[in-house]
Amino acid sequence: MNALQEALVEEHHPPPHILVMDDEVSVAKGLELILTEEGYEVDLAMTGHDALETFDRKEIDLLVADLRLPDIDGMDVIRQVKERRPETGVVVITGYASVYSAVDAMRMGAFDYLAKPFTDDQIKASVGEALKGKKAERVEEGLPRAKSEEEKLIQKREVVRALNRTAEDEDFWKELMVNGSSALGGYKLSDEAKAAVASGDLRWLNREVGELTQKQLKFIYKRLEREAW
Repeated sequence: MNALQEALVEEHHPPPHILVMDDEVSVAKGLELILTEEGYEVDLAMTGHDALETFDRKEIDLLVADLRLPDIDGMDVIRQVKERRPETGVVVITGYASVYSAVDAMRMGAFDYLAKPFTDDQIKASVGEALKGKKAERVEEGLPRAKSEEEKLIQKREVVRALNRTAEDEDFWKELMVNGSSALGGYKLSDEAKAAVASGDLRWLNREVGELTQKQLKFIYKRLEREAW
């Protein structure tokens, strides 16, 4: 039993309910075994329609979603789930990973995006973090955060300004790509914000800034494509 399960038992809460949506029987059954052993309640859906029907009938805490399904697109299922119950967590799993599908999934509210094949530990960690409502940080713990609403607004403005500049100034985005956060010295950003911009941390950016425009996403695409290679 993991820490999350122990806490739930102590508070007399039922275990989290996870819906696994994947048309590969071996993958679905494997995930069911792994997650059941972790103490979660697990349902399986082999199609998008089955997943939505289960979602309507039961209280689902987390959707583990494949994107390639035999009936409807997995992204459409995620969109409908988020429209009906925005608080539902989503972890995307796919054998057809791409930068664009990852960005689309994150913009739709997915917590994490795992390319197949992934390890047992990876899916356990992703599911555990998603259920705790934590955002996976790509920077070290303890870095300073904006303290006041005014500081948060200033930081948001500066992040947007930096991202807009990456779309307009080729020399700047190249410097940012090569030198990382040191290229952001002229912006009023915390170390955490600089690291997020430089690394293309879409989770952090969506949380702190909101949905990005196509203009602002250009650098993120370039950064993620470079990481993929």
